[in-house]
Amino acid sequence: MPPALPLFPEFRLRTFSLALSAVIFTGCMSLAPAPYTPPLPVPEVWPDHIESGTEGVRGGELAWQAYFTDPLLQRLIKTALENNRDLRLAALRVEEASTAFRIQRSDRFPAVRVGAQGGSARIPGDLNVSGRSQVGGEYRAEVGLSTWELDLWGRVRNLEDAALQRWLASDAARQAVHLALIAQVADGYLGLREIDERVAIARQTVVTREESYRIFRRRVEVGSTSKLDLIQVQTLLNQAQTLLTRLKQARDTQLHALALLVGADPGSLPAKAPFDETTVLAELRAGLPSELLVSRPDIISAEHKLRAGDANIGAARAAFFPRIALTGSLGTASSDLNGLFDSGSRAWIFMPTLSLPIFDGGRRRANLELSEVRRDIAVAGYEKTIQTAFREVADALSAKYWLAEQLTIQRANLEAQNERARLAQLRYDNGSAAFLEVLDAQRDLLDTEQQLIQARRALLSSQVALYAALGGGTLAATGQAQDATSTPASIPSTR
Repeated sequence: MPPALPLFPEFRLRTFSLALSAVIFTGCMSLAPAPYTPPLPVPEVWPDHIESGTEGVRGGELAWQAYFTDPLLQRLIKTALENNRDLRLAALRVEEASTAFRIQRSDRFPAVRVGAQGGSARIPGDLNVSGRSQVGGEYRAEVGLSTWELDLWGRVRNLEDAALQRWLASDAARQAVHLALIAQVADGYLGLREIDERVAIARQTVVTREESYRIFRRRVEVGSTSKLDLIQVQTLLNQAQTLLTRLKQARDTQLHALALLVGADPGSLPAKAPFDETTVLAELRAGLPSELLVSRPDIISAEHKLRAGDANIGAARAAFFPRIALTGSLGTASSDLNGLFDSGSRAWIFMPTLSLPIFDGGRRRANLELSEVRRDIAVAGYEKTIQTAFREVADALSAKYWLAEQLTIQRANLEAQNERARLAQLRYDNGSAAFLEVLDAQRDLLDTEQQLIQARRALLSSQVALYAALGGGTLAATGQAQDATSTPASIPSTR
């Protein structure tokens, strides 16, 4: 029996102590920069000329089911969330990032393997000092670990942190796609209803003008009016018919776009009664620009990318320090298979290794500089995302205010055009005006009716845009207003 074997229990105790110390001290140091969030690159309050409102619900706290109360629209949104391919791709990217995180995380733990091997060989006599051929064999069975790095400088842990932050960023990006899809479906639905209402008015106008054309044609036949008046009435009819066909084509196009968003056949979408822009959507409160940091999923995603950049810098810095790895095995070995598990056949190997590249052509330095540049890119992207969010909210607030003003003017204009058409028709019937005056009044009345519907839809679309710009439903989906650097309970922490 070799003299080292009686000391095996002592060696095992030393090995266990060393492994325990390695586990305790692994990852205790991190060379990543301290977390830093750039100051807001936008004003702390909304511009003075924008009506942000102090009443209403915060968009991030209001679930889409509570904001969009139309049952048909809710059905379309639900179908889109189940079938839209862009959202499906975003969800798959989250799964991809989750798997990459688990792969990276496994590097923090030793890889334990179980193995067995055996073989025999014949050595010719001219290769032996005895001059006679020999047949020998070796059989082994062992349990060991392979090249487990002691993460004294936090390199492995920082790589894990970077993978985790990329996972969180991809999940926030999925939430951004989720919110954008809801807004797009809602806006597409409003567009479809707008066209339906315009089609209804155009169809009624066609019916009215067909009747007028029939009456004027009869008048021409009995000689009570001129053919010029008949041609002018026909012009009005052709105008309404052209508008109706153009609107029907637009409805088909809008329906196809909505079907693409929904990702399936949207089913029957009957025309509904005119919508009231004052009651369809709830009033939203813009709050302060700083609130966007926790309610906008795209900002949350950008901040996680920033944290991933910091972690990559820590891993790049750790590459300048020595790397210590442990390799070892414990088992049994014998020259005969029958004696593999006999007393005295125990065998072990313990090989710690230390490595530090002395010359690598500047690779480590360049890798550190690359990590720093990418972190700076992430900072710039984070700031730009905040600026974009600020503009989107400001645009939506401004549009909501001014479109409400335009809608009031359009309503007053419609009343005036109705009165003008009535008076023009009255003057023509009394013989004090040419039919051309009636023609102009009827044409302008139809245009005004169409513009009123478009203004109403534009106001509703601005409210949809405001809901999305405020991060609609993000806080409601998570159940709490957590900050952008927090880790959801479903995602394991690396600390």
